[in-house]
Amino acid sequence: MRRYFSLGLILIFCAVSHAQEVDWPAYGGSDGGGHYSPATQINRENVKRLQQAWVHRSGDFKGGVQSLTEVVSEELQSSRPTSFIGTPIVTQGKMFYCTPYNRVFALNPATGEELWVFDPEVDMTQENLTNCRGVSSWGAVTPQGLVCEHRIVLATLDARLIVMDGQTGLPCESFGDGGEVDLTQGLTAHIGSEYGVTSAPAIIGDLIVTGAYVTDSIRQDIPSGVVRAYDIRSGEFVWGWNPVHPDLPQRDAQGKFVAATTNVWSTISVDRERNLVIVPTGNSSPDYYGGDREGHQDYYSSSVVALDGTTGEVVWSYQTVHHDIWDFDVPAQPTLTDVTIDGQTRAAVVQVTKMGLTFVLDLETGEPLHPVEERPVPQTGQVPGEYLSPTQPFPLKPKPLHPLGITPDDAWGFTFWDKQKCRALLSQATTGPIYTPLTTKGTVMYPSNLGGNNWGAPAVDPERQIMITNTKRTPIQVKLVPQAECAGGEAFPQKGSPYCAEMKPLISPWGAPCTKPPWATLDAVDLSSGEILWSVPLGTLKHLAPWPVTLFVKGGLEAGGPTVTASGLVFIAATSDGYFRAFDVDDGAVLWAHELPATGNAVPVTYMHEGRQYVAVAAGGHFTSPLPSNDFLIVFALP
Repeated sequence: MRRYFSLGLILIFCAVSHAQEVDWPAYGGSDGGGHYSPATQINRENVKRLQQAWVHRSGDFKGGVQSLTEVVSEELQSSRPTSFIGTPIVTQGKMFYCTPYNRVFALNPATGEELWVFDPEVDMTQENLTNCRGVSSWGAVTPQGLVCEHRIVLATLDARLIVMDGQTGLPCESFGDGGEVDLTQGLTAHIGSEYGVTSAPAIIGDLIVTGAYVTDSIRQDIPSGVVRAYDIRSGEFVWGWNPVHPDLPQRDAQGKFVAATTNVWSTISVDRERNLVIVPTGNSSPDYYGGDREGHQDYYSSSVVALDGTTGEVVWSYQTVHHDIWDFDVPAQPTLTDVTIDGQTRAAVVQVTKMGLTFVLDLETGEPLHPVEERPVPQTGQVPGEYLSPTQPFPLKPKPLHPLGITPDDAWGFTFWDKQKCRALLSQATTGPIYTPLTTKGTVMYPSNLGGNNWGAPAVDPERQIMITNTKRTPIQVKLVPQAECAGGEAFPQKGSPYCAEMKPLISPWGAPCTKPPWATLDAVDLSSGEILWSVPLGTLKHLAPWPVTLFVKGGLEAGGPTVTASGLVFIAATSDGYFRAFDVDDGAVLWAHELPATGNAVPVTYMHEGRQYVAVAAGGHFTSPLPSNDFLIVFALP
């Protein structure tokens, strides 16, 4: 009787579970990001039983020089390995993902069986970057069984916007020219590698909205950072927003979008209820010198900007860094969520930054919901021709997730010997609080232009109102060099400005960062109170340091992002040790870990398909990874 009763419960549970479908329909899990899933089948008690369900391999990867110390060297661009940092979407019974070569695969979410593959035939020999963060999905409101009622949208490294049929992978011929639109139209002259798209476009109504990655440290007159909207059915251009001062024209005398404006390379959010497109902007060209920027270039630099979804007109904007000369651009998708502050619940935009500062803004007005104060920042030591903002905005809540500055006293080493070497390096460089100007001696940035937080963060649990984010804590030194002394071949030539820029990590003779570990943390923040709930080291030094160093130093290099579930789990790979982990959202305890065949430098996804919950992550490495690049998309589930 007991056995029959138990079997009956199992059958009832399976029947109920089978009816559940929990998709991951957009890169960030939803239109407004958040990396959150309501799926609860995998929970704190059973997550330790997760096992590999299936693997898909595209074959799209390339080995190359993997060195954090040389990653910015121009001569190594062609030998960079691929970065497989794609996050799949799961919708309408299929999984879709893109490879570093911009190929798109449609898979069976339960088995990994290939349903179709689309190849845009990007000439990768012309591209410096090799990554694709994701694709987007659109479906007709009233399906009638016609071709292209479900459309998958891909934006490519060679600046094309391509729409394909979700059922077959064939181009939707009604869109643009045979299924694609040329995004170079309307831009000033440039070579292919200077302009492309690495993030999934946003979808609002029947519009596709996309920005682009622009190599803004190459030259002053780099192409415009314009954000554009296209009709998803026809490919017709609908509107463009070029981030110039609102009193100045967005196009030049030739009808081209004004060059050298700040770009939007990261992921865009949309709020359909309010018809808003929320964009995170980069900093203006060139990255590390702003003395020659005209007034229009800085107005929307390093900001969160809300655009009208119908017209592209600015509704509000909020600047996180004034006159940004440190490449502290806004790197992560603006996260839309409700936040309760002092008993009042407001629709909010949560924006993490490379500085480790978190801004919580009113979604409707852009005004800070937690206090922000303008504080004086360093005003001396800048190179000739440069000017500085007298103040910068500092949120009082949430608290900073990163130390805000560095001095020689902060030097760290495994031994007295390497600590003194690090102290000497710091003493020879320019150091100080955050926003210390860049110098010809070399300024140590801590936080650095890698973060703090970067493109993979954050995850937000809307029920608990908790933000989970991964934070980098590695110092970088940026040195300005007069153009007459630039040897040529620099990764940051900044042509047209008085200075090129050199960049290198601040590391000891033993190859370790010169600052106290952990060099990466996973952090939980109460968005209501602004308090840091917990902070734990993220990853280990496996593959980076010998035993027994790996036993007592925790928190290694990382690149990627987290996902959180309603059952209280945080999934993140990201770490240089190549592990995929599940953490407890309440206290940061590690509940499960699995070693991947390559580092998982992507945002994981989780979904329910035919009653079973899956967790997927791209394990293909990154150009800063100590492990070789690869092409594994690995999916886990309970037995």
